[in-house]
Amino acid sequence: MLRSFLDHIVVTAPSLEEGIQYVRQVLGVPLEAGGRHPLMGTHNHLLRLGREQYLEVIAIDPNAPAPPRPRWFELDQPAASSTPRLAGWVARIGDIKTASIATSQAHGIIESMSRGELGWQITIPVNGSLPFEGVAPMLIQWSAGPHPADRLQEHGCSLVQLEGFHPQAERITDLLRTVGFQDSFVVSKRAAPLLVAHIQTPVGMRRLSTLGDPNG
Repeated sequence: MLRSFLDHIVVTAPSLEEGIQYVRQVLGVPLEAGGRHPLMGTHNHLLRLGREQYLEVIAIDPNAPAPPRPRWFELDQPAASSTPRLAGWVARIGDIKTASIATSQAHGIIESMSRGELGWQITIPVNGSLPFEGVAPMLIQWSAGPHPADRLQEHGCSLVQLEGFHPQAERITDLLRTVGFQDSFVVSKRAAPLLVAHIQTPVGMRRLSTLGDPNG
């Protein structure tokens, strides 16, 4: 039986520095250095959001060669180069191969990735897009070892709710049911896709969204 859980949310930005500044301005806390992803030509910073949950800020690494394929999280698209924004999310699963077959690769094809001593498999659409404009998750299966969030400092932030809006809300709900999603995620029907993360911080409740406006 497949079971999956919310693993992390992803903020993209024109540069890593802009993404870090944006998240710090909205949430009021610092981020920690992550590392580089040689296969994708990207780098990141991270923020713990709870046990086995975190926020990732990711951007193109200007010092890395361009990969021979589109980068993940739509980082080659104009939206990623215009303003920092919540772009999508990733669900953790224990059997990514079975899940990919069960959902007819709706989340993307499986790629093996690494960053430093970390290793994982993740679904990535071939064209670098986000599943259902970021409202549906990519899937990840971590290699054995501590979860990345468990390596991060506690800054008093927690993900209270992640909610999505999409014209194909029913199909996204079906996909999540197929992979046995266990956490709370409500997706409602709306003409324009939207993803909103409600995050409790030391300075109160804050929001990040795919609009790039923390109040949107």
